[in-house]
Amino acid sequence: MKFALTEEQQELLATARAFLAEHSSSERVRAAMESEAGFDAELWKRIGEELGWTAVTIPEGCGGLGLGAVERTVLLEAMGEALLCAPFFSAVCLGAPAILEAGSEAQQAELLPGIAAGRTLTTLAFSGPAGGQDAAGVEAVARRQADPGSDFVLSGRFPQVLDGHSADLFVVAARAPGSAGPEGVSLFAVPAATPGLERRTLPTLDRTRRLAALELRDVRVPAAARLGEEGAGAAALERTLDSARVALAAEQVGGAQRCLDLGVAYAKERVQFGRPIGSFQAIKHRLAEMMVRVESARSAAWWAAGVTALGGDELPQVASLAKAWSSEAFFHCAAECLQVHGGVGFTWEYDVHLFLKRARAGEAFLGDPSWHRERVARRLGLGA
Repeated sequence: MKFALTEEQQELLATARAFLAEHSSSERVRAAMESEAGFDAELWKRIGEELGWTAVTIPEGCGGLGLGAVERTVLLEAMGEALLCAPFFSAVCLGAPAILEAGSEAQQAELLPGIAAGRTLTTLAFSGPAGGQDAAGVEAVARRQADPGSDFVLSGRFPQVLDGHSADLFVVAARAPGSAGPEGVSLFAVPAATPGLERRTLPTLDRTRRLAALELRDVRVPAAARLGEEGAGAAALERTLDSARVALAAEQVGGAQRCLDLGVAYAKERVQFGRPIGSFQAIKHRLAEMMVRVESARSAAWWAAGVTALGGDELPQVASLAKAWSSEAFFHCAAECLQVHGGVGFTWEYDVHLFLKRARAGEAFLGDPSWHRERVARRLGLGA
């Protein structure tokens, strides 16, 4: 098996890195994360209209580029290196895939072109107050008004929704009253302006990535807002989440790589006792271990991207493997980079702390490593 990027994919990675080096520099990241929106609107417009990155995995018939999970992985690794502040992950890795997985052809044709062009900001709301990480953890309720063709009334709270403060469209997971587990779960496309939908921006550890609390107070939506068959949305939701975990693993690989690069650069320039600190065994062995973590995480993420592109029953296990390993690799590299920098690594002037916060927040997002190891163990037939 040839485990390498194609010439076109390598060119995409080089283009992305060059663009983000200029437009997602440290100064621009800091300005974006301090802004009200949490991202640069002009930069987002260029990402959507000029580069077409928001269209990467959307079919050509819906205004997209019709590429796959590997190309998305390439972009996300570059974005992770640059610590991009933009609603890319929520739109391209959560909202759009959910519509692709659950929506009819007519719904896809209606909803996806705006996302592909970057005009429609979308995200996925699925986890309730108990913090479930799969379809069984959906807590919001969808009640029918009367007959099978009538409106739905959605009620529930979602404590943490990625980019929920700026989304124009929410893909909401809710279940039929009295249902449990993966049974009875449906997905709905709900515009942000719908009466009864309330959202509140949350303070976050990682200021480069915004979260919002979302509450649905008897939100009435038409039957046409339901994506797919009633009560049959669990499988689509699970596939969306596993695909997003693979995407997040790729972003974390990029972050880990950047931490390694920052650590190596500082170890070469910082002189102590008349020699660069990178010449001391205690430092160079730390950096060597960081490289091992980065490369093994990259292998896991790329493998998972290939599985995502091909489909198949092994995706849940592969997604959990990639997410668990990449999360830990990123945090390890960020923490070690901080140690290499010493006291200055804690200061606001250096970017190390931004990567450390992104790494810590990303560990829990879409399931922490412990949750994913337990999931893999269950698929191996271990445990209750």
